[in-house]
Amino acid sequence: MSENRLGFHTEKMDRFVTALVANEKGEFFDLDGYAAVGMAGSRVVPLTAETTMNMPFGSEYMFLPSRRPIVYDKKTGQFEVLACNPHAPGEAVFPVASFNAPGYTICLTSAFVEGSEAEPLPLFSYGAVGWLGKGPRVAAVRVDWERRQDLRLMPLDGVREGVSRCRSLMPSNRLCRHLETCALVYGCPAAKNFFLGRYEAPLPTSTRCNARCWGCLSLQRGSGIPSTQERITFTPTPDEIAEVAIYHIKHVKRGVVSFGQGCEGDPLLAAKVIAPAVRLIRRAVGREGTIHMNTNGSLPHVVERLLDAGLDSIRVSMNSVRRSCYEGYFRPTGYRFDNVVDSVNLAGQRGKFVSINYLSLPGFTDSIPEVTAFLSFLEEHPVAMIQWRNLNFDPVRYWKIIGENANDCHIMGIPTLLEKVRAAFPQLKSGYFNPPKEKFKS
Repeated sequence: MSENRLGFHTEKMDRFVTALVANEKGEFFDLDGYAAVGMAGSRVVPLTAETTMNMPFGSEYMFLPSRRPIVYDKKTGQFEVLACNPHAPGEAVFPVASFNAPGYTICLTSAFVEGSEAEPLPLFSYGAVGWLGKGPRVAAVRVDWERRQDLRLMPLDGVREGVSRCRSLMPSNRLCRHLETCALVYGCPAAKNFFLGRYEAPLPTSTRCNARCWGCLSLQRGSGIPSTQERITFTPTPDEIAEVAIYHIKHVKRGVVSFGQGCEGDPLLAAKVIAPAVRLIRRAVGREGTIHMNTNGSLPHVVERLLDAGLDSIRVSMNSVRRSCYEGYFRPTGYRFDNVVDSVNLAGQRGKFVSINYLSLPGFTDSIPEVTAFLSFLEEHPVAMIQWRNLNFDPVRYWKIIGENANDCHIMGIPTLLEKVRAAFPQLKSGYFNPPKEKFKS
């Protein structure tokens, strides 16, 4: 009997999922005789039909250069690191990963070994993927059933019509012009939804941040990692912010407008314009609409000022509830993890809806030390929702950053973690998207 390092007995597993690899041209193909393998830290496990799901619509294949795939030889029952295609000697092969659509949390990452020349991977998540029957299978679980960012509901013609309409209504609004770029150049789903008159509208505002997150999407310095989008280069005025927000709230039932986007720093550092903007919005729409902020929660006194202005909810980003792990990844400047916790407590005590943007990575988030700390955190602090977001970062580099906190801990698996949290806190919401206030208590 063969037992892999996650404790699964391979004979007891049903249908294996066939390994997917790529050649040096980036062309993908399945590898007969070998099962796809997922990774959680240093642990590996073969993928099966029972531990995977059909690849969600809107997901993308990722080609991982300068790396070698780990596969499972079904004949020998052994894991192998492949440099070449066993069916075509001399043909180099490379790992393939899945960047899953929003609303799905990965349970295992693509399994690979870095080559000596490997550069850091771009800022995406790298889920395990294989092939079964007539289609791809991924090691993931759905955490949100809302179709807020389903690409099938975002026709480009409709986005362009919305852009044209908003140009005529807000011809001199710089924030609106910025969102055009987000929607049409970067394909930002939130910006597309604004122009389509749906769900949540983004309000990027801050040019600065007081964290130096390794996985910052809009600013990378000296890391060798390309930013996935450009950070906003100006600070909108309160009037510009309010104009966009009021338009959205007045045209969208249960509309949400949110500060703190991937194309900006932290909005707490732009409170001087956000606070008056929130007051303008509330003056125009009353209690209609949900005004939300995504933030690192670093400045509790600023959070309090914005709550006074009229924020309905906040979402605080964390990769861990353990101080050393949080600060090792976020690299805060001028604040500490305790300040983040103070913001969570403050907002909850004020009766606001508090979410945790939990940046998850298999092998760390589902490790016993992190799970134990997380359950204690939820017991002690007023959190209303967990958004199970995938950490968009090279998984191997992340483990190097976290260091001793990631050394061979026992892992329960992401699905078991989700079940444990639901059982311990049945009233706690789980999902992916910021809800409107009408759903805070439902």
